[in-house]
Amino acid sequence: MSEDKFEGGFVSHLAELRQRLIHSFIFLIIFFVICYFFSEYIYGFLVDPFAQAVKDDNSNRRLIFTALQETFLTYLKVSFFTAFFVTCPYILMQIWKFVAPGLYKHEKKAIMPYLILTPILFFLGGMLVYYLIMPLAIKFFLSFESTGASTNLPIQLEAKVNEYLSLVMKLIFAFGISFQLPVVLSLLARIGVVDSDFLRTRRKYVVVIIFAAAAILTPPDPITQIGLAIPLLILYELSIFSVNLIEKKKLEQEEADA
Repeated sequence: MSEDKFEGGFVSHLAELRQRLIHSFIFLIIFFVICYFFSEYIYGFLVDPFAQAVKDDNSNRRLIFTALQETFLTYLKVSFFTAFFVTCPYILMQIWKFVAPGLYKHEKKAIMPYLILTPILFFLGGMLVYYLIMPLAIKFFLSFESTGASTNLPIQLEAKVNEYLSLVMKLIFAFGISFQLPVVLSLLARIGVVDSDFLRTRRKYVVVIIFAAAAILTPPDPITQIGLAIPLLILYELSIFSVNLIEKKKLEQEEADA
């Protein structure tokens, strides 16, 4: 291939990548605008775990804001978070369409399940946070409230809107990204970086790494840290099983080719 043809092909690939990124950005902005119109409902959905956790404690619970612009900026943040969450599958599809023409047929078949699994696992991580981790964590933090019998003044939570929603969105992203562990390890196994024996023999180190990562990614409380670490340990074991299946398929393919 001549240098001119190579440069022409490279430039055309860059132009295609640029076009797909622009399309993804436009799609994200459109959804951001739509989500902003429904931001109050999205806010209500994200606040519901807190509302459900405190509904029976006979207190006048509320979320407060201490800056004039805080609620407005919170609605913007919530809108962008939801838009990004919704458009992630579309962005992944654009990346896939860019990469796919350069792959062989068997490579396309191998990668396609991961494109499907990635948003599903992210969604499962978010559901775990919303329906299990957040209600438990809220009750744990509320247990430190005091009526003032021993401290002279009562200690009662008055959570800020921005801080609460930032915590929820951070946890959803942390769990969603962490739940990609089986996808990452399976892809590494396909390209020969790791194998099932490697993952088994490093299990004790992985346990320490997972709990350390859970401590970094979550607030300093045992509920969210254990709530992230235990699913990751289960996913790690499932990854070993997945990698083992990949190795068996590779061996069968090599025997068939021989």
